[in-house]
Amino acid sequence: MLPIGAVARQAGLRTSAIRYYERLGLLPAPDRVSGRRRYGPDALMRLSVIRFARESGFTIREIRTLLGGKPYSERLRGLARAKIRELEGAIQRAHAMQSLLKRALRCRCLTAEECGRLLIGGAARIR
Repeated sequence: MLPIGAVARQAGLRTSAIRYYERLGLLPAPDRVSGRRRYGPDALMRLSVIRFARESGFTIREIRTLLGGKPYSERLRGLARAKIRELEGAIQRAHAMQSLLKRALRCRCLTAEECGRLLIGGAARIR
């Protein structure tokens, strides 16, 4: 069982974030020893999932649905479908930007404005 400070360090979070996640119900209330929070290894795994979801663009509400719902609930499936569509759009935009940057590396323009016009024209064709 780890104290909140150790969990925070290992999870790369502040202790205030861990307490916040507890208040929101994203993290179950920990056991207490002499009034101090003590966390098991499951807390670190759950915090990793929360952090990864936040970094992937999930809102707190979506994370609550993800972690709090029944594994096969329709709400969870709906969230999964919506997030998959959102991620696919982000991937397409990232590929388009990658293509633009590769073209910019091969650019022989004399000015940034000239290059920008060519790149923007290329972006319109990429979409």
